Amino acid sequence: MYEVLLCVAADTTSLDRQISAVTALPDAASSVHVTVCHVFGDNPSGASATQVTSVRRALDALDDAGIETAVVGESGDPTDAILRVADERDADAIYIGGRKRSPAGKALFGSVAQSLILSADRPVLVAGQGEGA
Repeated sequence: MYEVLLCVAADTTSLDRQISAVTALPDAASSVHVTVCHVFGDNPSGASATQVTSVRRALDALDDAGIETAVVGESGDPTDAILRVADERDADAIYIGGRKRSPAGKALFGSVAQSLILSADRPVLVAGQGEGA
């Protein structure tokens, strides 16, 4: 079974592209398992990842495609949490959403996508927003 760690942000601008990338995998319904992961920056109320709209949308779309799923909610630094979950789940690949940022924006605020690409010991697929997003 091919294990995908699908990292879902609250912002859904690249979610459709992430899901399309998963469902386009060969024999996805029979040979792919997806762990949908949402990382809360801070979660003092103890919210569940399934309470996040984008997580529910991803689960519904993957279920419609016949793909088995699991859900993980984490808190803290997104890069550290994603890498930890990828190791725990022995993910074959990490799928993340990307968004357009200026070079100054990346320098000031960092980039989870960039950090994952540089730090991960497995493939990282970055699904952008696409045109018109």
